[in-house]
Amino acid sequence: REQKGGRSRLGMQVLMWISHGERPLRIEELCHALAVEIDSTKLDPGNIPSQDSVLESGLGLAMVDKETSAVRLTHPTFREYLCSPGILPGGHKMLGETCSTYLNYEHVSQLPSNCFSAINPPDMPFLQYASVRWGVH
Repeated sequence: REQKGGRSRLGMQVLMWISHGERPLRIEELCHALAVEIDSTKLDPGNIPSQDSVLESGLGLAMVDKETSAVRLTHPTFREYLCSPGILPGGHKMLGETCSTYLNYEHVSQLPSNCFSAINPPDMPFLQYASVRWGVH
């Protein structure tokens, strides 16, 4: 919360996804999730943050696992703290709304409905997570 403006917001969202996500997101998935504007009809490529800015916004609390490309917390017990009541309120609601918005994007709604859980197109890295996990949030 000590960061200024958009960087603070990005940092809080990064920590929310890492702590409240149903599985660790790969850095590409996380960047796309962070670009979603709730109630928008399409993803604005200009909103996709760089991988470096995502990690920098976490102020050293987030890192990318070199083997899996998954973003995780630098210290495992920090997740317990972030999931404590009142620390990141509305986490699952925000993640669910993000998934729902992503699934309603025009380019996603044009895909065959049977492909969502089996594929992850390169230009839609967040598709598989959103389609499989949206209901959990």
